[in-house]
Amino acid sequence: MVEYPRAAPVGIFLLIAAITALSVFAIERGEAEREAATLNERARAVASALERRGNASAAYLRAGSAMFAAVDRVDENLFDRFVSELQLDFDYRGAEGIGWAQSLRPFELDQFRLGADEGVSRPVRIRPTPTSVTGRVVPVTFLRPLTERNHRMLGYDMYSEPVRRAAMEEAEKSGQPTASGKLVLPRGGVDAPGFVIYMPVFQDGQGVGRRLRGFVFSPFDAEDFLTAALELADAGERGVRLYDGEATPDRLLAQIEPVTGSGIIAQKQITIADRPMVVEVESAGSYSLSTLSMLTLLFGLLVASLLLVVARLVTQQAREDQLKLEWLEEQDSIRNSLTRELNHRVKNTLANVLSIVALTRRRSETLDEFADGLDGRIRAISATHDLLTQSEWGTTPVRAVVAAELAPHVSDSGQDFVIAGPEVELAPNDALTLGLAIHELATNASKFGALSEPEGRVSVTWELEGKDIVRMEWVETGGPRLTGRPQGRGFGLDLIEKIVAHELNEKVELDFPPEGVRCTLRIPVRRPSEFAIRAARRRTVMEG
Repeated sequence: MVEYPRAAPVGIFLLIAAITALSVFAIERGEAEREAATLNERARAVASALERRGNASAAYLRAGSAMFAAVDRVDENLFDRFVSELQLDFDYRGAEGIGWAQSLRPFELDQFRLGADEGVSRPVRIRPTPTSVTGRVVPVTFLRPLTERNHRMLGYDMYSEPVRRAAMEEAEKSGQPTASGKLVLPRGGVDAPGFVIYMPVFQDGQGVGRRLRGFVFSPFDAEDFLTAALELADAGERGVRLYDGEATPDRLLAQIEPVTGSGIIAQKQITIADRPMVVEVESAGSYSLSTLSMLTLLFGLLVASLLLVVARLVTQQAREDQLKLEWLEEQDSIRNSLTRELNHRVKNTLANVLSIVALTRRRSETLDEFADGLDGRIRAISATHDLLTQSEWGTTPVRAVVAAELAPHVSDSGQDFVIAGPEVELAPNDALTLGLAIHELATNASKFGALSEPEGRVSVTWELEGKDIVRMEWVETGGPRLTGRPQGRGFGLDLIEKIVAHELNEKVELDFPPEGVRCTLRIPVRRPSEFAIRAARRRTVMEG
């Protein structure tokens, strides 16, 4: 979390989101399996309802066959009495009605047309016109209820149509109710798919090989038949399709489309009056997740978001703690470095002071002379120390060191000194050494040189030699004329030529022309990394 403060929270969020997605997928898969099981159960229920409808209709046709086989002839009154005793609501049952179709031989056609047979009350026109090809004519004799459409069917030779003829021949062979294949039934000007169930009626009772008298039949509008069956087994918003024989588009009898298709289908094989059919139930599709999946998704996203926030806070706190530890370690390192640096500088300062005391004592003839000399030199070191303290022992400008050491010697007019040079920063030890040298030069000038006379002037100038050396010149004018180098070596000369040269690691040029003292100092310009305690990292840690 500390190394990757942004990636870790995002990774946790993605992990929880992935777990949520897997959970939603598992829930949806379970819902799909449950829907498939429910769909299969619904398909069985619809198939059972269709078969019950078909068996009920077949039972009525069996009853009619048994009744008509037991009488000498089937007239209109007998047929109407049979239908009324069934007390059927044909629309509710899904059938278009119940009919009787007499099986005629060619020599019986004229008598049938005149209505003299089977008690027909009016002449009947057989259509299409019978031919010798089929050898048999099975016209619709009676059909109840006598609706306009059923009335138009009277006299229609069903044996002339191949699908009906095949069903009637199969029924004659088996002696059982037999459904036809897919037919086209006229329905209000629009052709509608359907089928017909035929039950044979034999003379002198039922049985194969006996003379066929005709067929009791029921035509079915497939859509009405399917709708009537669904009243027994509600499919809900699911789609239901009924096929003749095989589930192919050309064999579709009827369908009730789902609200939205899903492509999930359950099929069941059924038998309607000895005719194989297929019922297909399609699940209602949904473009939204289930309630449980939605709750799981919302809860997962909420948890992932909360963990993202918590992880972000934890990583931020861990980062802050690490920065604090690094800062404390840095501070501890700085303290140790400061302590070592302080010890080093204190030792250097004490060594300089001891050298100054020893040399001052050797070059002083009286106690007052010793005290005055020591006091001035200690004050020079103190003045430079003040500058270094203000800069936190960093770099100190050359101008500030020179001005601090010359400040006690400036007259009221302020015209005794000329100080000029570029802005250059010195290291702490170099600044202390320069301050001590300027102090000695100024002290000697005030006692014996230019500063001892009202017209005397001192010029302190410096310039850069390359990038690493400052060349400084001390020039006295207007003071007592000099006759050469002073006899004997005073402490000032020793300090400047030995101690200062040794500390700066550069040769000091000290001349005594008649006009006044000239001193040339070369001071190294050091990079801060060579002497300063580096604090940039510490500031970076504090700001971070």
